[in-house]
Amino acid sequence: MNQSQARSDWVDEVVDKYADMVYRIAFTQMKNKADADDIFQEVFLKLCKSAVAFETDEHIKAWLIKVTVNTCRKSFTSSWSKKVVELPEDLAYEEEYPDFEVVPAVKSLPSKYRTVVHLFYFEDMQVMEIANVLKSTVGTVKSQLSRARNLLRNKLKGGIEDA
Repeated sequence: MNQSQARSDWVDEVVDKYADMVYRIAFTQMKNKADADDIFQEVFLKLCKSAVAFETDEHIKAWLIKVTVNTCRKSFTSSWSKKVVELPEDLAYEEEYPDFEVVPAVKSLPSKYRTVVHLFYFEDMQVMEIANVLKSTVGTVKSQLSRARNLLRNKLKGGIEDA
């Protein structure tokens, strides 16, 4: 097997292992399937082109999360996204967690809170890992999680929202 084939096989393994995670993060951020599909494709294209020497599975996972979040953020600043009107779609979690009533409330959170909630609760990442991936401080991540929980509590109780 040549080096090119070995790299291709490795990329296929990474896609198989992390595709759902990358798609969920992209969908959570973008809020629609078409944009999530584009982000998904772009992230794995970047992986194919990447010259990063990954040391562990955790390193690969952290890299994919960081690239996904950054690609989503970059998408929001593009002139195209400023001219597009979103169509409402169901959140990807609703298929995976049909009895999970908090999903619509999570979907309505501001992006910075949605990201930390997703990584903490749906990807089972620790606060320090989230801080490293988002290039933030542990204190900021804890603060965002706390504020997100308060917003979710208010939304679920039908209270007044404060961001």
